[in-house]
Amino acid sequence: MTDANRQIVLAEIPQGKLASSHFRLQRADRPVPAEGEVLVRTLYISLDAANRAWMQGATYRSALSAGQVMAGGALAEVVESRVPELAPGDLVFADTGWQEYAVLRAKRLAKLARREPLSHLLSVYGIAGLTAYFGLIKCGRPKHGETVAVSAAAGSVGSLVGQIARIMGCRTVAIAGGGAKCALLTGELGFDEAVDYKAGDTRRALRAACPNGIDVYFDNVGGDVLEACLFNMAEHGRIACCGAVSQYDGAPPAHGPRGVPGLIVTRRLTLTGFVVMDFDAEREPALAQLRSWVDSGALKVREDIIEGIENLPAALVGLLAGENVGKRMVKVV
Repeated sequence: MTDANRQIVLAEIPQGKLASSHFRLQRADRPVPAEGEVLVRTLYISLDAANRAWMQGATYRSALSAGQVMAGGALAEVVESRVPELAPGDLVFADTGWQEYAVLRAKRLAKLARREPLSHLLSVYGIAGLTAYFGLIKCGRPKHGETVAVSAAAGSVGSLVGQIARIMGCRTVAIAGGGAKCALLTGELGFDEAVDYKAGDTRRALRAACPNGIDVYFDNVGGDVLEACLFNMAEHGRIACCGAVSQYDGAPPAHGPRGVPGLIVTRRLTLTGFVVMDFDAEREPALAQLRSWVDSGALKVREDIIEGIENLPAALVGLLAGENVGKRMVKVV
C-alpha cells in the first residue's frame, strides 16, 4: 500500500460550462486515522449531476469552494479502523471526495454487505436505485394501468424508474436525447414509448405518446422538458421532482415553465420535491425489494464504468453532456 494519496481538486469554480480544466490532480500524504476515525480506500467513485449543482451554492450540503478536494460519494474499503464496529476489509459508502484515501468519523460511514458485482452497491443498491424506488413509489404513487413518463430516462435513476413502473403494471414513456438511446430504452429496458427531446416539438411528441395524459411524471431535468410534461399531465397527476440537470451547467434558461399556476390548479396536480435521505428509515425493505427484482431478472442494471481516478473530471463533463447510459462511476483501483 502506497503512502501517497492522489486527489482531484476543484481548482476554480466554473462560471460557464464545466470543463476538465477546472480540476487538477495532486498528490498528498496518505492520512492517518485518530481515535474514533477510519481510514478507507476508495474503490468506485459515484458521478452524479448533483456534483455540478454543488458548485453553484449550498443545496442539501455545503457549497464547494475552489482549492478543496472535489466532493463525491464512493464505495470504499476499510484499511485501518480506530472504532470497534468496523474492521479492515469492510465495505462502506462514504462521502470520501475524489481521492484514493480518506479519513472519516465512523458515524459518517454506512457499512454495506459485500455483494457481487461490487459496482451494484453504488448503482441499483446505492443512491441511484433508492432514489428511483422512493421517488416513484412514495412521491409518484403510481397505480396499475397509469402512464408514467420519465426524463433523463437513460440515466442512472431514470433507467430504473421506468423499469420499476413497468413492474408495477404501468405504461412507461421514456424521454431521452437521441435515437440510439430511445431505441435502447424501448428495446433492452422495455419502455412502451420513447420521446427524443432533441428531435423537435417535445410537447406534441408527448401528446402522441400519452393520448390520455401523463399520470406520473418523474422529473430529472426541469426546464423545457418539465414544461412540456406539465401541459400533458392528466387530472390529479403527480410529479416527483428529483433534479434539474438542464439548469446545472452553463447559463440558466431564459425562462422557467410557463402557465404553471393555472395548470396546477385546473388539473389538480401535485408536485413533490424530495431527496433520498428523506426515506432512510425505509432503506432496508427497499433494498430487499430491489434485490428481489434484480435476482429475478425483472430489473436490468446498466452501468457505465470508467477506469482511473485521473479520468474523473472528463467523466463528469461527459455525464453532464449525456454520454452515459445507466450509472456512471469511476473505478479507482
